[in-house]
Amino acid sequence: MKKLLFDFFPIIIFFAVYKMQDIFMATFALIIATAIQLIYELIRYRKIAMMHIITFVLVLILGGATIYFHDEVLIKWKVTVVNWLFGLIFIFSTYLMKKPIIQRLMEESIELPQNIWRRLNNIWGLFFLFLGIINLIVVYNFSTNVWVNFKLFGMFGITIIFVILQGIFLAKHMEHKQK
Repeated sequence: MKKLLFDFFPIIIFFAVYKMQDIFMATFALIIATAIQLIYELIRYRKIAMMHIITFVLVLILGGATIYFHDEVLIKWKVTVVNWLFGLIFIFSTYLMKKPIIQRLMEESIELPQNIWRRLNNIWGLFFLFLGIINLIVVYNFSTNVWVNFKLFGMFGITIIFVILQGIFLAKHMEHKQK
């Protein structure tokens, strides 16, 4: 639960500041919150997850551009760019690495046949690509207020449903490792 709160800290800050101010102040708060997240992670764990580095760079570039150009669409694209980037990384890792990314992340907890690891990795890749597309649909068809709510609640809900479906898929293939 702490990890989930840690990962969602910048999004929650963005949401809260948006509700009190506007998208531009929320974007500035997002940049600061993401930087705090990186600093905390570095101090606490002596390393920073690549996902957080990529997210920070995109928040800094697209968030900075949003503030500089006073164009809220730029920060809205961050969600799509991050998801598409992760989707492509997952899919390419299936074919270019000995072990797909999802296997590297989960293999200490469960054992799966190699073909299931690859299938699961591609499913995650497609899921990230799907999230990017859904984000753009919301960006260009709904108000900023709807997008902000969707970014926090909709994306989280879709991800929870996806993880539950993934669990059902994995149940017939999964063997827990003995520690």
